[in-house]
Amino acid sequence: MNKKEIVSRLVDKYTQDIIEVNDTVWGYAEPGMKETKTAAFYDAFFKKHGFKVDMGVADMPTGFVASWGEGKPVVGFLGEFDALPTLSQKAGVAVKDPLIVGEYGHGCGHNSLGAGAAGAALAFRDYLEENHMQGTVRFYGCPGEEYGSGKIYMAREGLYDDLDVCLTWHPGSMNRVSTSSSLANISVMFHFHGVTSHAAATPYLGRSALDACELMNVGVNYLREHIIPEARVHYAYRDVGGIAPNVVQDHATIHYFVRAPKMSQAMAIFERVKDIAWGAARMTGTTYEVDLKEALYDYLPNRTLEKVMQEAFEEVGAPPFDEEDFKLAAEFRKSLTQANLDEVRNGLIRSHQDPDLIKPDDVLHTGVLPYVPLDEHSPGSTDVGDASYCAPTAQFNAATECLGTPGHSWQIAGQSCSSIAWKGTVTAAKVLALTAAKAIDDPEMLKRAKEELVKATGGKYVSALPPEVKPNLG
Repeated sequence: MNKKEIVSRLVDKYTQDIIEVNDTVWGYAEPGMKETKTAAFYDAFFKKHGFKVDMGVADMPTGFVASWGEGKPVVGFLGEFDALPTLSQKAGVAVKDPLIVGEYGHGCGHNSLGAGAAGAALAFRDYLEENHMQGTVRFYGCPGEEYGSGKIYMAREGLYDDLDVCLTWHPGSMNRVSTSSSLANISVMFHFHGVTSHAAATPYLGRSALDACELMNVGVNYLREHIIPEARVHYAYRDVGGIAPNVVQDHATIHYFVRAPKMSQAMAIFERVKDIAWGAARMTGTTYEVDLKEALYDYLPNRTLEKVMQEAFEEVGAPPFDEEDFKLAAEFRKSLTQANLDEVRNGLIRSHQDPDLIKPDDVLHTGVLPYVPLDEHSPGSTDVGDASYCAPTAQFNAATECLGTPGHSWQIAGQSCSSIAWKGTVTAAKVLALTAAKAIDDPEMLKRAKEELVKATGGKYVSALPPEVKPNLG
């Protein structure tokens, strides 16, 4: 029996456990950094399977590390489990029908992400035991990927530093190794403080914090022309000072995301944004506070480890969808726009893949895309980036939803608790576990992967967050 057959057998043993995790966490659908029921469930789950669980790591009540074994090599599987607001949706229902109106739902599939990684951790533990091998297996329960970015605090605490291999995946509509980087991202709020006054009788006595926010935003808008084209600056008003037009607003808050291909570039833009805040305060006679919330590194692909993952994915193959899965996917496809469907081909072209690998009428991806290392940066950000600066890291997408499904949508939430997601998640567990098995059986590869990381980073991760910035648990 070859390695792929051994790992597949070991994962298959845990199929029902994987589905249980998938569906239980889907049902909890908790906000980032507040996944209390989910964390308690994982705590009991891993203890039942013989793992030691360290709960509440890095000042996060719902952050944890489940570990088994001792010594080298050390293999880590990253798990996520937070949900998104307003995306509640009934399981397997292909028309918008919230389970609870206005509530959270797993519109990014993190219930499946954690379940697949958990299944891989159990199977890889069994692989070590069957082969009488020494090693340490860890599952990282990473809270708040969407809100809170738990991995950056784990990285700052050194929880990834001794990993030889760091592996993760993400649910999606295609089967492929993720080879592009992401954008570094700084999340910051500017709180302005002014003086209230009667806006008609004595406006000259007031100092408007809302004016300061608006002037700041004008300045940032003009800044956009003078930053690198790959960078992004997004904003949202978090506090507009109240609802009364006849009261000069003495408080207002504006929230910015500053993104760039590298953290150093994002930091340089951040300094210019702070200068604009200073200018806005001077113009309006107000004061302000800079409230740094998060600072995520760009994702650093490890080409050495990616090639091992690609080999494992091709051996495992795509999820084994059946006729019922195709019928359900076809129903969900009816809810998509033509623009959603066009994005399948557009995405392939952007990834330098042959766009004809997936046909226009395909509803589920039944192949594994070829390995194409990309130098481009994807437009989004992920806290996996900080882990990737600490240890050799690789990740992939596995099909758990119909082709064309838009990100962060009720369609994802509806499919994340269905047979489509179950099959994709079990497949992901096999790819993760097989990648780990191949990696530890090749010490020379592990050495090259580490050398690649050191060459890219200088061998040391330095968090972009100062020590006084604590996890945002609000």
